[in-house]
Amino acid sequence: MKKSLDILWAPWRVSYITQNKKNKGCFLCKALKSKDDKKNFVLYRGKNAFVIFNIYPYNNGHLMIVPNRHTAIIEKIKEEESKELFFLLQASTRIIKKVIKPAGFNIGINLGAYAGAGVAGHLHIHIVPRWKGDANFMPVIADSKVISQSLEELYNRLYPEFRELTRCT
Repeated sequence: MKKSLDILWAPWRVSYITQNKKNKGCFLCKALKSKDDKKNFVLYRGKNAFVIFNIYPYNNGHLMIVPNRHTAIIEKIKEEESKELFFLLQASTRIIKKVIKPAGFNIGINLGAYAGAGVAGHLHIHIVPRWKGDANFMPVIADSKVISQSLEELYNRLYPEFRELTRCT
């Protein structure tokens, strides 16, 4: 017999589940090549790196900082890329603090498929905002995570802040 929490309505996941497996290639590179930033949830484009939402987030406001160049090897990141990646990490953290006021962050890089990299071929830095109590009963009891704000709504709140960042660089 199913408990009431065995099923959680999450219609936004259907695109991930039913994605065309023939549609190969790096989704990060595709987002960078596309000019439709809103559709791809690209918040910022720099000379060497960009900021994009994780569309299957661990928490509200989960962003990724990504080098424009497709590489998986951290030792091959060039100095100018490294500087921009870290600049965007600092700026993104500052913007998230201002707009959604988290209590803390998890920030990390998974290098290689066996380290948990969902996109092992294109290095990226995760920024995951955290709040007191955000690991509530749902992950423990229902093995489910609740994200309380749509990506579109949060994109619309963060995007103007990233536009200001463009004026400063």
